[in-house]
Amino acid sequence: MKVVRQMVPLLAAIIILLLLFRIWVPTFLAPENMLDLTQQISVNTILALGMTLVILIGGIDLSVGAMVALVGTTTVYCLSAISGDTQNGFYLLISILAGLGVAALFGIFHGIAAAKTAMPPFIITLASMLIARGCALRFNSGLPISIGDQQTILLEIGNGRLFGVVPFPVVIMLTLFVLMALLLHRTRFGQHIYALGGNREAALYTGIPVVRVEVMVYLICSVLAGVAGLIHTSQLYSAEPASGEMFELTAIAAVVVGGTSFTGGRGTIFGTLIGAIIIGILDKGLNQAGIHYSLQYIVKGAVILIAVYIDVRRNRQAV
Repeated sequence: MKVVRQMVPLLAAIIILLLLFRIWVPTFLAPENMLDLTQQISVNTILALGMTLVILIGGIDLSVGAMVALVGTTTVYCLSAISGDTQNGFYLLISILAGLGVAALFGIFHGIAAAKTAMPPFIITLASMLIARGCALRFNSGLPISIGDQQTILLEIGNGRLFGVVPFPVVIMLTLFVLMALLLHRTRFGQHIYALGGNREAALYTGIPVVRVEVMVYLICSVLAGVAGLIHTSQLYSAEPASGEMFELTAIAAVVVGGTSFTGGRGTIFGTLIGAIIIGILDKGLNQAGIHYSLQYIVKGAVILIAVYIDVRRNRQAV
């Protein structure tokens, strides 16, 4: 019941925002516009799902935006190198695995460094963000790498529609949402995440494999960033080494707005989904209303501040 009570204001915020932008933009609630909205939030939601786990254990991952670019460039570069001008499912699979493999290596490094050293995750992932961005820029001299028209499978990932109606990015997002919800709320691993974020010392004394849990959390976060990178690259029809900038902040915003505590130990996957929807509505609504992008940054910053303020007040009341 407590979780439901926390979600009610967020759901009310979604309804208010939809009605507000409907007044501002007459076609805002049109079915095709709503479908487009769900497609637009898919990348950020997938990033936010992984970020939720990291924040729940009291960490942070600032590298996810750069990972979006690195996985995209790695995948398309490998595909172009081995497949040439033809489409081959096996080569595509190898290329995707190469991209996700790079993300997995970064995630494992983040987890080991955070669990085994005294370096704060903020610094570890900030450094990784720069390294990943630099690696992405090494491909093709920092220039975009186009996806050939013959690579229809890769292009379908970000632009195709299931039964001609539901965008594939939305299908992938909802599938990952269900999997992550089950992982966090229905498994022992999920319980360990909450225990680790709630009290690290207590988690150690109760026999929870803290290092393994932490490594797994960062690994999952990076791989999900890789999946988001594949979708984003497909949507752009090319691998853009400079893409994904500020994505990490938007993902963090979705997690915090969704009610996950920055101090760890409290939050839900469903809340993150709601938070991503709110951020997505703000983005699309302000864009379609013709609001200058500078004001959009101000509005989103204000929303994050309000969400963190509410979280701080909630923590004080809990104490």
